[in-house]
Amino acid sequence: MKAVKLLFLLSLFSAFRAEIPALSFEDPLPPETLALELTRAMSDEEALAQVFMLGWVGAEPSPLIMDWIKDRHIGGVKIFGWNTEDTRRLAQTVGELQKASLAGAYGIPLLVATDQEGGWIRHVKGSTSETPGNMAIGASGVPRDAYLSGYYIAKELALLGINMNFAPTVDLFTNRESTLIGTRAFGSDPVRTGILGAAFMKGQQAAGVIPTAKHYPGHGDTGLDSHGVLPRIDASFEALWDRELSPYRIMAKEGLPAVMSGHLSFPNTQAADAPASLSSYFLDEVLRERIGFKGLIITDDLMMNGATTWAGSLSRAARQALMAGNDVIMLSKTPSLFDPVWTTLRDAMKTDEAFRNRVRDACRRTLKLKLQYLRGETAVPPIPDLKKIENELPDPKGSAFFLDLAARSVTVIRPAALPINAEEAGRVLLAGRYEDFFQAGRKAFPEAVPYRYSSSRGTSELISYARGADTVIFCLSDGTDLPMLRSLEPLKKRIIVLSVLNPVYLEQVSWVDAVLAVYSYAPESFVAGFSVILGRVPGRGRLPYE
Repeated sequence: MKAVKLLFLLSLFSAFRAEIPALSFEDPLPPETLALELTRAMSDEEALAQVFMLGWVGAEPSPLIMDWIKDRHIGGVKIFGWNTEDTRRLAQTVGELQKASLAGAYGIPLLVATDQEGGWIRHVKGSTSETPGNMAIGASGVPRDAYLSGYYIAKELALLGINMNFAPTVDLFTNRESTLIGTRAFGSDPVRTGILGAAFMKGQQAAGVIPTAKHYPGHGDTGLDSHGVLPRIDASFEALWDRELSPYRIMAKEGLPAVMSGHLSFPNTQAADAPASLSSYFLDEVLRERIGFKGLIITDDLMMNGATTWAGSLSRAARQALMAGNDVIMLSKTPSLFDPVWTTLRDAMKTDEAFRNRVRDACRRTLKLKLQYLRGETAVPPIPDLKKIENELPDPKGSAFFLDLAARSVTVIRPAALPINAEEAGRVLLAGRYEDFFQAGRKAFPEAVPYRYSSSRGTSELISYARGADTVIFCLSDGTDLPMLRSLEPLKKRIIVLSVLNPVYLEQVSWVDAVLAVYSYAPESFVAGFSVILGRVPGRGRLPYE
């Protein structure tokens, strides 16, 4: 009789449980509460998978990345430039990835991230807008330009189903020789960078995209690239606090949702030689406790030598990154399902309670951010509407704004011989590398002769063309162009230098009297530059560094 009663009670309990709906990402609970409940309901492997953000190679989703989503239920994917030439195909791919993720037990969407900073860092190519970039915003000095840049960039990403952008870059323009940062910085002033970074952040949020400030604590004071080595920055903590950390202090108070940790060494701080990305001192003590940041911390690509060389292996770097306080570990390629980076972390959760708790806390933070941004009317749709992409990309209002921004940012550094019209200029030679430079130049000076130079061709041909010109308009891109430009000095011609990208090279050509900077090789920047040369636009931008 007792056995019958027990079976009856068990059947009632089973029926009762069947009536209780399973936890779902769409449950109408506050993000903090639901994130905690979902984390508690997950197995260790499910929680671990949420902290993985993986890239893949190719325009279409690889079978391996689909396996990680369907079988492991990873938390995010990262879109790189090699995925993005065909914009429509990219949108279809994002839809396929999200469908696979939403089919999981809890219906949790992926974080779909990319690097669309503006300027020359534009991983999503195809039909998206080319923009003047951060240093142009710094040259205009107008926070609304930062806000609208963030808004229009994010609006285009949202059409493609991309819900997270690794921007703004708030590294300072401290080391002028840096080829990695350069015009990716707003400028050298830490407070102004924080203000512009916060405005850029707000613009992205208005479009429904999650902004991510980078590269914490700051990549601007080194000429080295953490893709290849671990850069060493000898600044004291006091200097960092007043300088590189100021933008993060400002943005954290404005509700910054995510930060990317950089593979950078600061040996004159308590972190000693450890990369900041693997340092609990920088992530927990400084970022969370002293600055008060409450959002998500994501590593820069762990496959970069700046992380793996110091840690000894990718799997060790991944474990150290999580223990240091990162919530998401990002890998640019897709490892095999049973690669050491997965098995090492999974096994550590079984034997190391502190690590297990840290992973679960990272999972909770990741889910909370998703719940805050990836559901509701303002969320980026997980499945992109392909018709909207055809009709709204590039964004027409965005294109008009970026042209206005380019015009506001043009900086006339040496005004001699400016402005000048076609009649005054006489025979014009356009010397440069970029087709957009020639197109804008020929519209401004219809009879101009274009000459595409390269360092491999030497200077004699350029000199020959220049001898037949009255005015040479030279497009200066970087230091490799300087020998070509210097070869023109003995000719005593009227020379106008239009600098794109980093304008510091202009300091090495003091003999040129007519110099202006546009900060980008976007088509709008060339149009704006020639408009200033002709006197149609005043060119009131200011160099955003000292």
